[in-house]
Amino acid sequence: MRSHLMKSMAVASAALLLGLPAFAQQAAVPTRPALGSGGDIVSYGQIHSPTVGRGGMVVSQSAVATQVGVDILKQGGNAVDAAVAVAFAEAVTLPRAGNIGGGGYMIVHMAATADRPAQDIAINYYGTAPRATTPDLLLDDNGKFDRRAPSGFRNVSVPGTVAGMWEAHKRFGALTWAQVVAPSVKLAEDGVILSDGEADATAGRATVLATDPGAREAYLKPDGTPYRAGELFKQPQLAWSLRQVQQGGADAFYRGELAQKIVEGVRAGGGIMDAQDLADYRADVTAPIWSTYRDHRIAYMPPTASGVSVAEGLNLLEHFPMRELRWGSVDSLHLISEAMKIVSSDRRLIGGAPQWTTPAQGLASKEFAAERVKLIRMDRSLAAADIPDGNPYPYESQDTTHYSVADAYGNAVSNTYTLSNSYGAHVAPVGTGILLNNSLDNFSWGRNGEPNSPAPGKRLGSTITPMIVFDDDKPWIVTGTPGGGYIIATMVQLISNVIDHQLNIAEAAMRPRLNQGGGDSPLELEGGFSPDVERLLTARGHTVRPSMTMGSTQSIMIEGDRFLGAADTRRPDALALGVR
Repeated sequence: MRSHLMKSMAVASAALLLGLPAFAQQAAVPTRPALGSGGDIVSYGQIHSPTVGRGGMVVSQSAVATQVGVDILKQGGNAVDAAVAVAFAEAVTLPRAGNIGGGGYMIVHMAATADRPAQDIAINYYGTAPRATTPDLLLDDNGKFDRRAPSGFRNVSVPGTVAGMWEAHKRFGALTWAQVVAPSVKLAEDGVILSDGEADATAGRATVLATDPGAREAYLKPDGTPYRAGELFKQPQLAWSLRQVQQGGADAFYRGELAQKIVEGVRAGGGIMDAQDLADYRADVTAPIWSTYRDHRIAYMPPTASGVSVAEGLNLLEHFPMRELRWGSVDSLHLISEAMKIVSSDRRLIGGAPQWTTPAQGLASKEFAAERVKLIRMDRSLAAADIPDGNPYPYESQDTTHYSVADAYGNAVSNTYTLSNSYGAHVAPVGTGILLNNSLDNFSWGRNGEPNSPAPGKRLGSTITPMIVFDDDKPWIVTGTPGGGYIIATMVQLISNVIDHQLNIAEAAMRPRLNQGGGDSPLELEGGFSPDVERLLTARGHTVRPSMTMGSTQSIMIEGDRFLGAADTRRPDALALGVR
């Protein structure tokens, strides 16, 4: 791993010429050496150690799905094959987030071969608004967002998961489509033994799932009670749907008998999606958004994902000697908080195509960050009134799950997908077993004319941001996280933990986190920080409050011939498993 001490000193010195805040102008003072570097397996300065593999690695929130991905790698599949297999497996084993009725984002790196150069692509397979979407669809009689809307067919966007997986496999798969979907069919038919985590999650949503006939038949016992931990949970309806997809590919989901059942169920339940909406759906394949952090190139997911927000946050932190400030210091926490306030303000410019074009290159640019960082001061906390609207155009050129895959051939996949809420809209078209998303409430309802206001056919936006960090043009860190509004700050801290503080990938994942929204939002702290930190941050003007856990990063670090996996324990049942 590169040393960043000289880089930090150079940045601090350059700040004098750029007119940055007084703190950033101070030369970095060398401190004692780091106790370990990101690639260390045994480091007595770090509590957590990664899982090691030699022939590849899969890290996901579902232990069963992780095993499916590893099995695909052992059968000769590549990272894309394993990623597709994990997606379908998690639709069975992690129904609150894994899905074929939702959508998400995938970044793929394919290493150079004798036949082609290296390729990096971003696949946006998030949902789109049905053609019948109107500005008042999810508003109540008072013109406010209807809080009853998250549950029910009215909130369903056109699902993109099957199209996204099909697109990735069509381009890069080594095994057949039928081979990579087969494990999920078997899991649904034969059943899975419910873990305590999955049983508790379903029990917590049993009442609302029972109100929909399709969800009730698929996910609860005949008497309407939830399955308990240790019981065998079979999903025959979902097995039928997965078999249609296995045999017919994406066409089966978007145009075949399965598509007809989905539409019939949506319309019968009062939803607006129709057959044409399904037939018209396409995944959007583009180049990633590229930026750097302290000399490491990073491939970010373009809008409507939030990769540009993570890039902006890191670009702001790059102006400060974070390593010398030390992890968890009040100064470092203050800087992360202030950076996140600016990022939150600038997110107003992110919206969905085709109605809106986000200034993605500008938001992710070093030049824009150099302007915005001038707002940050070390002795006080920014309020919303202190953050004027930024202009990136001159520089223009809740329950979710993430998994990461890397193979022995140099290929890597970072994928995050979701139903939006846990169990989505809590509805499933009868006979399909497919839980559908509630992603339409991601729009800014009641605020017409804004970048994220609802419109027919518009691609929905999300805080999701899978990413791949490169070292010497090869994948080094493959990572991402669920967490809704916590995602952006979680990813900024994970990358800073590894690059600035030289933590191994497991230690970087397990350190406590903070989250900061807009200028007037509270600064949230996970458990694990000293009580003195809250007092000192409050003295600088922060409104500090304790928080629930933030995110659940599922990450891989690649060091030489070793794959180092880290499954974040903030969510149960996660597993990092390497190919030996």
